[in-house]
Amino acid sequence: MKASEVLSRYAAGERDFRRVNLRGQLFKGQDLSGADFSEADIRGTDFAEAQLQGANFTRAVAGVQRRWVVGQLLLLLIIAVLAGVLQGYFGYYVAYHFPRWWDGYDWRYYAAYLPTTVAYCIIIPITFTAIARQGFTSKAASTIAIVVAVAVAVAITIAILSPFTIEVAGAVVGAIQVAVAVAVAVAVAVTVAVTGAGAFAGTVAVAVAATGAVVGAIAGAVVVAVAAAGAFIGAVAVAVASLLLGIYCSRRALKGDEKFALIRTLGVGFAAMGGTSFRGAALTSANFTKAILKGTNFTNTQKRETSLEWVCWQDAQRLDRARVGNSMLANPAVQELLVTRDGYKKSYVDANFRTANLNGANLEQADLTLADLTCATLRHANLKGAMLAEALVLHTDFTGAYLTGACLEAWNVDSQTILEQVDCQYVYLLRHQQERRPSSGNFAPGEFTKLFQEILSTVDLIFRNGVDWKAFVAAFQQVQVENEDTPLEIQSIENKGDGVVVVRVSVLPDANKEKIHDEFNQQYELALKTLEAKYRAELQAKESEITIYREQSVNMWGVINSLANRPLSILNENKLMNNSSDQSRNISVGRDFTLTGSTLNLGEISGSVTNTINQLPDDGGGGRPTLKDLLTQLQAAIETDADLPNPDKADLLEQVQNLAAAQQTEEPAQKEGLVRRAKKMFEATLKGLPETAEIVEACSKLLPMILRVLGVLV
Repeated sequence: MKASEVLSRYAAGERDFRRVNLRGQLFKGQDLSGADFSEADIRGTDFAEAQLQGANFTRAVAGVQRRWVVGQLLLLLIIAVLAGVLQGYFGYYVAYHFPRWWDGYDWRYYAAYLPTTVAYCIIIPITFTAIARQGFTSKAASTIAIVVAVAVAVAITIAILSPFTIEVAGAVVGAIQVAVAVAVAVAVAVTVAVTGAGAFAGTVAVAVAATGAVVGAIAGAVVVAVAAAGAFIGAVAVAVASLLLGIYCSRRALKGDEKFALIRTLGVGFAAMGGTSFRGAALTSANFTKAILKGTNFTNTQKRETSLEWVCWQDAQRLDRARVGNSMLANPAVQELLVTRDGYKKSYVDANFRTANLNGANLEQADLTLADLTCATLRHANLKGAMLAEALVLHTDFTGAYLTGACLEAWNVDSQTILEQVDCQYVYLLRHQQERRPSSGNFAPGEFTKLFQEILSTVDLIFRNGVDWKAFVAAFQQVQVENEDTPLEIQSIENKGDGVVVVRVSVLPDANKEKIHDEFNQQYELALKTLEAKYRAELQAKESEITIYREQSVNMWGVINSLANRPLSILNENKLMNNSSDQSRNISVGRDFTLTGSTLNLGEISGSVTNTINQLPDDGGGGRPTLKDLLTQLQAAIETDADLPNPDKADLLEQVQNLAAAQQTEEPAQKEGLVRRAKKMFEATLKGLPETAEIVEACSKLLPMILRVLGVLV
């Protein structure tokens, strides 16, 4: 059937092209989405940049047409024979000019050709050894380059000492030609072996190249009959060595040895010339089950990339002989899994399975650590006991998958990860089968899905050495200010023992959890440093006493652990907590729970702020107000404002102290962070006050000047 007839039938609404002969037809850029090409003959057909979403190529026969195969073989044989003749000539050349003292020739005659002989004898064995051990890698290339350099150096040295300088100069060139001849002969031999139908065909092809070398040696022997025996033996020896090396390299390339990946790529590329082309085609959700794909091209074009999302490769034949470019199919282990669907106890660490179709795959006890399964589909896959630690499973479809016993340590899920109908009795949250969930018994039907859907909407704040609740409240409030569009509520507080406390904060499913987590850690560390300085000044405690204080404060979890079963929000705790020694403060946690705190001591806070400001320099230069002057005015405005509640005064005074500390901070990022947070705290605190309030007018005047002096743009 011609391409025009297929397109006309497709335009008329027909999608069935099963068992149709489409060899050599042109469908470039055509829309054939959803068409059925099962069992069709598409050898040599051009589907470049075509729309083939959902197309069915089950049992289709792709690849190269027979006339192209014959042409490829003839071209390869010609190249092999020519390379063999060239190699045979140099084998003969060396053998003929090797000194034969028994013939009575003048040694000076051989001196002219000695550099080429020496160079050849050095290059051949070392080059062959380097290729066999290191393959066609950069390491092997470096070794061969060094060998050639040494050989040429030897030739030049002998040339300087020889009276036959003109002839020896030609011999130096011959040394370089020898290296080129060897490289060409070996490359052709391996390429022929890779593109052959199998190991036997590859061996025969290499044998042809070796035969060409022998022919070259015989031709030279006929011309110079005197030394024919020696020349013939030398040429044959080199040809046989090339034959054995070619067979070895072909076997390693066919087995997927990475050392011979370059030769394999060249061979597969050559074999795909004139074959079925899907270059730049949109093959999303296409089906190549049991299709024959040798000599097929799936690479990109300059205009478009080949789309291989969710393509089914199950039981596809000879996919390893297709051109796959830089897609996930370039990894032999990944390609094998996509074809066989059997990954039992195999390792896929850090493998790329992005948008892969692994429906029904057997991945029992497979190691998928750090694997990228983003947008992959694993519907009804067997993941029993699989290692999914730190795997990317964003937008991944696990519908109906079997996950019992899987390790889910730090796996990366999101709200689009599908866990519907998952068959799971229990999982482990840490490696080596630790932290079993549930701790005893098994998940009830649907319980696993519900559990992890809840986890998707939370951020876990983990404290390993106890919690300083003052620092926690201050940090939490800062994060709320910086993420005012994202509601943050405490869902539960858990004491894990040994000073480990986990505070689970509920967020929206699509919130940037990593950003919130990082911001809280930074704020908490800053708050700890500030509070620890106060603890030292007030209690004259050592560093160990501060650590003990934090660890002992873990006991507070029991008081508020009743909140674990309902979401709670912290409302302005930072404004109500200041000093652990005071006796009449209240901390409001959630809507209906309070903790006895301490009375605000504004005089004590003001004194601390004054001490920090006084450490700033007095001279600003040019008669302009100094930062010390501006902060002193701002402190006075806060302390004397009658409309500002004492808790708000305490908050703003602490921010004045942070602005003073920012001037003495050498780290630019930390300095900018202190200034930015202080500015946000001022804006949040003054937001509810009228614009005519004295403190609002004072801040609107002083804050811009302070920011300019600090040189921080926020």
